[in-house]
Amino acid sequence: MFAAILLVILTATYRVASAIVVNHGGSAWLSNFAPLAAIALCSAVYFPRRFKFTVPFASLLVSDLILDAYYHASLFDPIVLSRYLAFGLVGLVGLWLSGRATLGRLLPVSLFASVLFYLVTNAFSWISDPGYAKNFAGMIQALTVGLPQYGATPTWLFFRNSVVSDLFFTLLFVACMNFRRGRTAFPAPVPRPVAN
Repeated sequence: MFAAILLVILTATYRVASAIVVNHGGSAWLSNFAPLAAIALCSAVYFPRRFKFTVPFASLLVSDLILDAYYHASLFDPIVLSRYLAFGLVGLVGLWLSGRATLGRLLPVSLFASVLFYLVTNAFSWISDPGYAKNFAGMIQALTVGLPQYGATPTWLFFRNSVVSDLFFTLLFVACMNFRRGRTAFPAPVPRPVAN
């Protein structure tokens, strides 16, 4: 229980701190470089039933409440709700993989989860934000550059950072889980018998 609470606090703190740093002119590589999607995926794979969805959603909710107060935004905005939907879908993908997860399966699934999150959240943005034209060009804008009023970070950069962070934090999560179980994250190669 303590580890789950600590993970929620650390994840929420990281997300809030990186968002504020980016907002105040920090490095663009921090934009959407966050562990939340990896935690949604890996929690569903590794955690006991009661923590599979509560840990990632608690992390998201705590950080959203802080960031919404900071940006004077609403938690019930369609864009915000689309994040919860996307993380729920990522968690369902993790449940599907649960019980047969290996690093070789988790990394491609993490990449799939990044694409899924990107498509769901940007589709909701395109549909709900009046700044986008409701045609093919508007959809392409939502998927590539976004709207200028939301900052200097284009959508494709958010996606790139999401892919890199999802792969990085998935690797880190797997390494921590395997270390906790007393194994290395990457099994050593099995020596082959020497022929005489």
